[in-house]
Amino acid sequence: MVKCFFNISFFLILTTHLFGQTNEQAASQFIKSAFHLSEVMLHDVASPPAAARFYAYSMLSAYEVLQRNQLEMLALSKNFHVVPDFAKLNLPTKFNPAFSATFAMLETGRLILPSGYMLEAKQLELVKIFQKNYKLNTKDLEANQQYAKQVAAQIVTYAKKDGYFSLSILPRYRPNTKETGRWYPTPPEYMSAVEPQWKTIRTFFLDSADQFVPDPPAPFSTEKGSSFFNQLEEVVTVSKSLTPEQKAIAGFWDCNPFAVTYSGHAAMGMKKISPGGHWIGITGIVCRKANASLQKTIAAHTLVALSLHDAFVSCWYEKYHSDRIRPESAINKYVDEAWRPLLQTPPFPEYTSGHSVISTTSAEVLSYLFGENFEYVDTSEEYFGLPARSFKSFKAASQEAAISRLYGGIHFRDAIEAGQRQGEVIGRYIVEKVKNLNTRR
Repeated sequence: MVKCFFNISFFLILTTHLFGQTNEQAASQFIKSAFHLSEVMLHDVASPPAAARFYAYSMLSAYEVLQRNQLEMLALSKNFHVVPDFAKLNLPTKFNPAFSATFAMLETGRLILPSGYMLEAKQLELVKIFQKNYKLNTKDLEANQQYAKQVAAQIVTYAKKDGYFSLSILPRYRPNTKETGRWYPTPPEYMSAVEPQWKTIRTFFLDSADQFVPDPPAPFSTEKGSSFFNQLEEVVTVSKSLTPEQKAIAGFWDCNPFAVTYSGHAAMGMKKISPGGHWIGITGIVCRKANASLQKTIAAHTLVALSLHDAFVSCWYEKYHSDRIRPESAINKYVDEAWRPLLQTPPFPEYTSGHSVISTTSAEVLSYLFGENFEYVDTSEEYFGLPARSFKSFKAASQEAAISRLYGGIHFRDAIEAGQRQGEVIGRYIVEKVKNLNTRR
């Protein structure tokens, strides 16, 4: 199995030294800067699919900075569903790939995130770091900044044509009150449906949002013994006998940017990283453990981010196509009106499970890049006060992420299992595209 994005021998020279900065230092700086994107998304309470989009274009900018000037790296964008028409740019006389790639990532985030202005301070910090630690003079830094900004501008121009800015003029979601078993807002906030038209967003590798449609969910039924009612009762039964470990698993993979808690009459928003942000965090952890070069670190973050984006588009197509009721709503209406899930129910339809889809897709991509049995410790949730968890492989982590939705009481089993199959086929499809691109070089 091919697991490289570039010719290894070509980069042995850069592995030791990158214009005053070791490759390991460059990769570490990139990972630190990537987290600043997550911080801004936390501030903005970016929805899970929107967060994946922001990561995708930001990481793509960094990748393009390297790929355009190091031909041994794969031209990923040439294999997109809609191939970008990027113009050639003049390279700075003293090109610094580490600085330019990282700066371009931050610049793209600055331009596309609602509160992107917050990244300006991080860009200034990056400049100071390279001035102080790597003795880059002002003139060379300015030239590299200008180059990075030009690449970012091209990426943003491409992004503006993906349908994101047309979402506000598309029809809004209206709960189907004529049919039973359809989704409607849940307590405590009864928030409106999130991103009901996300299926219209352009994909990167997938041909369309409905390229990989899962099997339909179990038909809604309140008849005891039916597939749907059995699953409904399973959610109740599991919730009443959760072990401390199962509760910890549910909390670790919660990743709900919309969580709200109450103390008396006071409502408090609990900001958490998105599911995609969690897997971007895992990617950084894994790159550090593997001592990945700057090139592989950026390639890994980019491929994971692009795959997350496509997986969310595919999943969101199915969510609003099947439009299935959430466990909390069904249980309260047909079984126990006082029942509440361990986790807060997210504000969008139930089928398929988003975390199951995107986690399985990410696991497929990371397994391709780092191996099937790569062991690691996931510390990405320590930022939110949760202890780290250890995993024997990426697929083991994705399986835990999937079943966490049952423990949390927010998904039925068939949505979890169908989501895993959906994520697997998406991940394998993208990996095959990359492998074929490798073969053709």
